Amino acid sequence: MNGIGFSVSSLQRWRAVSPPYIQKFVRFLIYTTRISNSKSITKILRHCHCQRLRFEHLKPLKSLLIVHGLMQEGDNLLLLGEFFKSCFRLGAPDIALSSFPIIKKPCVFLQNLMIRGLSNCGLHADLLHVYIKCRLSGCPSDDFTFPFLIKACSSLSDLRIGREIHCVIFRTGYHQNLVIQTALVDFYAKKGEMLTARLLFDQIPLADLVSCNTLMAGYSFNGLDQEALETFRRILTVGFKPNVSTFSSVIPVCTRLGHFCFGKSLHGFSIKSGYLFDDFLVPALISMYAGDLDLPTARKLFDSLLEKNASVWNAMISAYTQSKKFFEAFEIFRQMIRAEMQPDLVTFVSIIPSCENYCSFHCGESLTACVIKNGLGNQPSVLTALLSMYAKLGNIDSAKFLFDQIPNRNLLSWNAMMSAYVRNRFWDASLAVFRQMQFAGLNPDAVSIISVLSGCSKLDDVLLGKSAHAFSLRKGIVSNLDVLNALLMFYSDGGQFSYAFTLFHRMSTRSSVSWNTLISRCVQNGAVDEAVILLQRMQKEGVELDMVTLISFLPNLNKNGNIKQGMVIHGYAIKTGCVADVTFLNALITMYCNCGSTNDGRLLFELMHERSLVSWNALITGYRFQNSHNDVLVLFAQMINEGQRPNHITFLNLLPVCRTQVQGKAVHAFALRAGIIQEAAFLTCLIFMYARFENTRLCLLLFQMGDKREISLWNAIISVYVQTNKAKQAVAFFTELLGAGLEPDNVTVLSIISAGVLINSLNLTHSLMAFVIRKGLDKHVAVSNALMDSYVRCGNISMARKLFGSLIYKDAFSWSVMINGYGLYGDGEAALELFKQMQLSGVRPNEITYLGVLSACSHAGLVEQSKMVFKSMVEHGISQKMEHYACMVDLLGRTGHLNEAFIFVKKLPCKPSVSILESLLGACRIHGNVELGEIISGMLFEMDPENPGSYVMLHNIYASAGRWEDAYRVRSCMKRSRLKKNKFGIYHKHRNEGKKPGYNTTAAKTKFRNGLGLNLWMNVENQRDKYKEQEYLGGAEEAVKSREKQNSISIGTPYEKMQAGERK
Repeated sequence: MNGIGFSVSSLQRWRAVSPPYIQKFVRFLIYTTRISNSKSITKILRHCHCQRLRFEHLKPLKSLLIVHGLMQEGDNLLLLGEFFKSCFRLGAPDIALSSFPIIKKPCVFLQNLMIRGLSNCGLHADLLHVYIKCRLSGCPSDDFTFPFLIKACSSLSDLRIGREIHCVIFRTGYHQNLVIQTALVDFYAKKGEMLTARLLFDQIPLADLVSCNTLMAGYSFNGLDQEALETFRRILTVGFKPNVSTFSSVIPVCTRLGHFCFGKSLHGFSIKSGYLFDDFLVPALISMYAGDLDLPTARKLFDSLLEKNASVWNAMISAYTQSKKFFEAFEIFRQMIRAEMQPDLVTFVSIIPSCENYCSFHCGESLTACVIKNGLGNQPSVLTALLSMYAKLGNIDSAKFLFDQIPNRNLLSWNAMMSAYVRNRFWDASLAVFRQMQFAGLNPDAVSIISVLSGCSKLDDVLLGKSAHAFSLRKGIVSNLDVLNALLMFYSDGGQFSYAFTLFHRMSTRSSVSWNTLISRCVQNGAVDEAVILLQRMQKEGVELDMVTLISFLPNLNKNGNIKQGMVIHGYAIKTGCVADVTFLNALITMYCNCGSTNDGRLLFELMHERSLVSWNALITGYRFQNSHNDVLVLFAQMINEGQRPNHITFLNLLPVCRTQVQGKAVHAFALRAGIIQEAAFLTCLIFMYARFENTRLCLLLFQMGDKREISLWNAIISVYVQTNKAKQAVAFFTELLGAGLEPDNVTVLSIISAGVLINSLNLTHSLMAFVIRKGLDKHVAVSNALMDSYVRCGNISMARKLFGSLIYKDAFSWSVMINGYGLYGDGEAALELFKQMQLSGVRPNEITYLGVLSACSHAGLVEQSKMVFKSMVEHGISQKMEHYACMVDLLGRTGHLNEAFIFVKKLPCKPSVSILESLLGACRIHGNVELGEIISGMLFEMDPENPGSYVMLHNIYASAGRWEDAYRVRSCMKRSRLKKNKFGIYHKHRNEGKKPGYNTTAAKTKFRNGLGLNLWMNVENQRDKYKEQEYLGGAEEAVKSREKQNSISIGTPYEKMQAGERK
C-alpha cells in the first residue's frame, strides 16, 4: 500500500507543539486515506495517548484501520494492541468488542489484552464470548488467560462453564499453576462447593498466603466459621505473616461466632503488623465492635480515619442500624452527603432499614429521591429494600409501584412483595404474587413457601396450604427448619393438631421456635394440659426455656382464665432471674389482667422499675376489659403526668370508655395533637365511639376522611347505620362499596344481613344469599347462621331449614338458630326433635341452645318435655341462669301450674328478677289466683315500690275477681304514690311537680308499705271484705264516681272503661 512514512525526528517535532495543535493534526491524519504504515500509526497512537486522545477520535481511527486492512491482519500486534488499550482507557469497550471479530486469526496477546480489558470493565459475559471465538479460531490460552476466565465464571455464577474451563485447564497442563489453582479455589468456594475447593487447595504443593486467604474467605463466605478459624491457625502455624486480606476475612468470623475477645486480640495484632488505618480492615473492626455493643470504640475507629472511603461510611451506618440507633445512622448518612462522598448500593441497603424502623414516612421519601438522584433507581437490591421499607410503613401502594419498576426481578424481589402483602394483611394478593412468580419461571425458595403458608393460614385455605407442603417436599425445601416451623404454625392455626403433632414428632431437629409455636397454639386453643406436657418434655430433652417460650405461653392463658399455670410460670421466672425483663413483665401483666386478676397486674405494674409504653397499654387494656372505666381514665392521666407519650393502641383502649360525647371529643382532640396517624383502626374506633351517642353526622365525616380502600371503614359505617335502625342507608353504603370495586368480607355480610332483617325484606335476603354463594363466603359458619336467622325472621322457615341442611359444618349456634326459629313459630315438637339430633351429632348444646328449646316448649305448652330439658342442663354441666328459670316460670304460668311456678321462684339460686315475678303475676290474673297474686305483688312492692305495672296488674286481678274495694284501695295507693299516665297511656312516676308543703315522701312510702303490706291483706276480716264487696257491687256508681272526683284518681285504662260499660 502507498502511504506517507513518518520518522522519529518528525514525531519529536510534534511533541514540542501545543496539545490542541497535535489533536487537530491527528484528526487530520485520521481522516486522511494516505496512511498505511502500521508502525507510524502506532507511534501516533502512543504519542496521542500522552496528549489525552479523546473518545470521539476512536471511531474514525477504527474506520481508517478497517479501510486500509490493518485490522484484519493479526501481525500488526503493536498497532492493534495500542488501539484496544486506547478503547479501554477511554471507556469505549463497545468499540473494542465490535472491532475484535474483524481479526481473522487473533493471537494470545490480543486475546489476553481483550480479556483483561473486559474483566476490568465488568463485562464478564462478553469476556466469555471473546474466549469462545478465540478458541474456535484455534487461538491457544496461557496461564494469563485462565485466571480472568475463572473470575468471569465466578461473577456470572455459571458453574457449568466454570467446570468446562477447569477441564480445559487440566487438559492443557496449567492445573499446577499456583495463580490458576488459587482462582479455582475462589470460584468453587463462591459457588458453595467447599469440598471441591478444599480438595483443590490440598493439591497445591506449595500454598502461599494468598491461597490460604482465599480458602479462609471461602469458608467465611459459606458460613463455615469454625473451618475458617482452623485455616487462620494454619496460616500462623506455617509461619505466614497475616496481611490485610487475612485480618479482613477472620475478624467477621469472630463477630459471627461472638468471639469478641479474640477479635480484639486480632485488632491489636493488626496494629502491631502496621495495618492501623487500612481502609479494608477498619470496616470489619467497626462491625465487630458494633456486634459487641461497643459503639463508642467503633465510632472512635471511624473518626480516626482522616480519609474515609464508602465502605467505612457503610460500616458505621450499618453498625448504628443493627444497634437500633436509627437517629445516629441518619446523622452519619447526612455527614457522608456533606463530605461529598457519593452513596453506593451498600449505603442505601444499610440506611433504608433505619427508615422503616424509625417509622418516618418523610425520611423514606427523601431516601427514595436520593436513590434516584444517585442513579441507583434501577438497581433491584435498592428497589427491593425501598419496597420493604414502604411495606413496613404501611404504604402498600408505593411498595407495589416500586415492585413494578424493578427491571429484572429476582427471587428476593418477589419474596419481598409477598412479604409486604402478608405484613399488611392482603392475603389474597400475596398468593396472587406467588402465582405470578411461578408463571415468570422462578422456583420458590423457603421464604416464598413461608409467605404462602402465612396467607393460607389467615385465609383458612387448608387445601392450598397442603399443596404448598407437597411442593416443598417435592423441591426438597421441607428440610429447612424455618419452613417446618411455618408448617407447624399453619396446621395448628387451622386446628389440625393431629398433622401438627405428626410433623413435630418427625422433625429431626427442633429449635426453640418449634416448641414455642406448638405450645402457644395449644394454649390458644384451650389445650393447656397438652401445653404443660410439651413444656415438661422440652425441659427433659435439655432445651432451655428462653424468654420467648415463657412469653408465648403466658398471653394465651388469658382466654382460658388458667391463672394457676400463669403463676407457676411467674414463679419459674423469679427462680431463673427472667423477671427483670420488661417484655416478660408486660406479658405477665397482660396474663393477670385478662385472667380477671387486675389487682395483681396493677401490683406488678407498680413494682416495675422501668415501664415501657407496652406496660401502660397492657394495664389500660386490662381495666377496659374489666369495665373499670374510671381506672382507665385515672391511669391515662398518670401516664401523661409521668411523661409517657401514648400511641394509637392507647387511644383505641381509651375511646370505648368515654361516657359522654364531650369526653370522646376531648380524647379525639388529644389524639390529633399527639400526632396519631389517622389510620383505619383509629378511625374505625372513633366511628364506633360517636355511634354510641348516635352522632351519625360525625361518623359519616370520619368515614369520608379515611382511606376508602380499607374494608374496615366500610364495615364500621354500615354497622353504625344498622345499629341506629337506618337499614336503607346501610344497604346504600353496601351498594356503593360494591361499586368501588372492593371485596366485602364476612363482617360486611353479617352487618348487611342484619339490615335485611330490619327491613324485613325476603327479596333482599334471597339476593344476599346468592351474593354469599357467588363470593364463596358461605364457608363461614357465622354468615350461614345469620342467613338462617334472617329467613326465620322474614317468615320463611322452610328456606332456613334447607340452608341448615346444606351446611357441611354446624356449630352450636347453627342448631340454636334453627331451634329458636321453630320456637318462634310454635312448633315445639320440631324444636325438640332437632335438639335430639343435635345431641346425637356430637355437638354440645350451650346455654343459648337450652334457652331456645325451653322457649319453644313454652310457646307450645309442652310442660313435661320442658321439665326434662331443664333437668338435663345439670347433667351436661350447663349452669341454669335466670333466663332459663324465667322460661320455666312462664311455661308453668301459661299452663296454669301456678303453685309449681311459685316453687320454682322460691328455689332460685338468687333473688328473682322483676320480670319473672311480673310474668307470674300476669299468669295469676289470667287464671284468677288472687291469693298467689297478692303474695307476688307484695314481693314486687318490696323490690320496686315505684313500679306502676305491679299496681295495674294487682288492680286487674282484684277487678277480675270482683273485689272492687281492694281494687279501689290499689288505685288510691297509686294516687298517693303520685303515679300518672303519660301521653301514651303508660303509668310512670311523676317527677316534675315540686313537693307539696308538709308532704313527707319517705313517710308516705313507709305508710304505703305498711298499708299495702302482705300482712294487711292476709289479716283482713272476711266480714269486712264481704261488706265492702257488696257496697262496691251494690253499685253505687255515683258514690264511686264521687270518690274518684274527690280523690282526683282516674286510671282510664281500656279495662276500666269496659267494666264501666258493663255496669251501665
